[in-house]
Amino acid sequence: MVLRLVLWNLADSKTNIGELRRYLRDEAVDAFGEIPGLRFKAWISDEATERWGAVYLWESAEAAEQELPSRPRELIGKDPEIGETFDLEATVEGRFEIEELSRLGLAFES
Repeated sequence: MVLRLVLWNLADSKTNIGELRRYLRDEAVDAFGEIPGLRFKAWISDEATERWGAVYLWESAEAAEQELPSRPRELIGKDPEIGETFDLEATVEGRFEIEELSRLGLAFES
């Protein structure tokens, strides 16, 4: 398994975190639920520093290389400042009360 991290600085971009949250609700979350080989994806943000990104967990390096149904580069207007892939060393699932991870987060709270 491999983990991919992408991170943008939105300070000089064409969009903002609010618009990107709408994109998640309206388009991205459903589209990424259908990607073969994608085990997990979390979108991340920090409004104070105007950063936006994602963490992906892929079943294989080959799966991580496929073209994705995603428009952040178009919406943001540039490639991410950070885009790195790592080998996965270990995983663990802790104890939790929430049964499902899908559709959690700020994009679904408003």
